[in-house]
Amino acid sequence: MSQIFKPTSGGTPVIPPDVPEVFQTDVNSPAIPAANILKVFGGQTSINNLLGVQTDGSSGSNTLTVQLTNRLQGAISTIDATPTTIITFGLGVTPAVFTLDGFVSGLNNTVASGGGYFFSAAVRTDGAAATDLGNEFTSIFEEAAMAAADITVGVSGNNLIIQVIGIAATAIDWLAQATYSRVI
Repeated sequence: MSQIFKPTSGGTPVIPPDVPEVFQTDVNSPAIPAANILKVFGGQTSINNLLGVQTDGSSGSNTLTVQLTNRLQGAISTIDATPTTIITFGLGVTPAVFTLDGFVSGLNNTVASGGGYFFSAAVRTDGAAATDLGNEFTSIFEEAAMAAADITVGVSGNNLIIQVIGIAATAIDWLAQATYSRVI
């Protein structure tokens, strides 16, 4: 089959544009279409990128992922009031300061109710150990049945730790997300 379209009413033939054969990406480059098909997905990663977005070529496969960067996420379920880690984020071996904004949502499945917790925090690492520079819980929204639940943000070793505290004999599903900036 010809790739040239010839108009029936005269004029010059229209030649279709060239189709890219290789897509260079920020990481794991390149992405290479297979049978002229390139799968493009969205995603997220905790990798630090000042622009907040990067492309991942999956090292030569036909998959290209456009990723939001500098993002942390976690999900967990609790059935008691024990502090439970939902996110552990290693701060790396290079001295740096991290500033975070995030939220945690909790759905109480035992007594239909929920809670939302918003926070800001800052931590510093010397490359071996983390220092908690402080955190602030900017908004807390809870129904009465979630009043005993809580969250904490802190450090352990050289890690940022976000924990949830459930309620005794109560099934709660938790979701946490945060974005960060880092200066080295």
